[in-house]
Amino acid sequence: MEILNKLREIKEKFDLIEKQLADPEVLSNQEKVIELSKKRSELLDLVETYKKYEEVLKNIKENKEIMDESDDKELIEMAGAELPELEKKKEELEEKLKILLIPKDPDDDKDVIMEIRAGTGGDEAAIFANDLFRMYSRFAELKGWKQEIIDINDSTMGGIKEVVFSLSGKGVYGDLKFESGVHRVQRVPVTEASGRLHTSAASVVVMPQAEDVEIEVDPNDLRIDIYRSGGAGGQNVNKVETAVRITHLPTGIVVQCQDERSQLKNRQKAMKVLKTRLYDLEKQKQEAEISAQRKNMVRSGDRSEKIRTYNYPQNRVTDHRIGLTLYNLSNIMEGDLFELIEKLKLADRAEKLNEGITQS
Repeated sequence: MEILNKLREIKEKFDLIEKQLADPEVLSNQEKVIELSKKRSELLDLVETYKKYEEVLKNIKENKEIMDESDDKELIEMAGAELPELEKKKEELEEKLKILLIPKDPDDDKDVIMEIRAGTGGDEAAIFANDLFRMYSRFAELKGWKQEIIDINDSTMGGIKEVVFSLSGKGVYGDLKFESGVHRVQRVPVTEASGRLHTSAASVVVMPQAEDVEIEVDPNDLRIDIYRSGGAGGQNVNKVETAVRITHLPTGIVVQCQDERSQLKNRQKAMKVLKTRLYDLEKQKQEAEISAQRKNMVRSGDRSEKIRTYNYPQNRVTDHRIGLTLYNLSNIMEGDLFELIEKLKLADRAEKLNEGITQS
């Protein structure tokens, strides 16, 4: 059976890693230890599940041998009674192994840059954009991630027209990659005197941060403008030109940063965003090519697509891609995205499983 051969190979690889980690010569090389420990961690769940699967197969074989060869009637009955439960456990472990064999997205462990922009709905859309920003910020706090604002454009009544920020920590992109798309809200806005229900929207973009080695930018392709940061007036207005706007001429991508008082820091942040957008542009092209060949239920490459609705009167959140409805909107807006994200991950794995994708 091909899957069993693959699992045996993976277990042999795991055993070799454990042997290397016990080698004093390897232990003296910190970089090697970190590299091997990471590989071990990635394989651990798969190997542990495979060990359980082998044990179940062994028990099934022994029970069948007892039923075929034993003269003890009571022993035969016991072995027969255990068999259905063992077969059920075998099927469950086989499904889990198939999921664990699905190749991991190489970007899952990367930090991200997120962009949230108010869409249709005027002031109410800007308020909703701010609500989404707060929701992701709270989720980041619960996960122990670090957040850094790169650029923010405030609106009236406590809203934001757009915000660009980075999140760094363990598995950030893996958790947030399904959040890209149009988010729609249904509620009575504070701006609505008559109490009518309104629908407005905001867009979210989640991009894996590019490493410097992955994206090279030709300085000749850039136009860099320096200008004075905006602000609320008084002491908050920067009286010197520290804000930075970078235009990537070949693609027309424009990024800006005015959050820092230092022109150098703003320039560094803006370049980080530019490289991430260029990396994301390439990633989107690749996913578009894949999507042209197969329908993708969860990860639509079309970020203009409505992915989720937040209905305040019914305390309801609906994710349209997987048909999931949860009645805990108030908790979700406070950053409790755990169940929602887990369901999206499971749907993505199930889709890949149905397509027969296995680890190469």
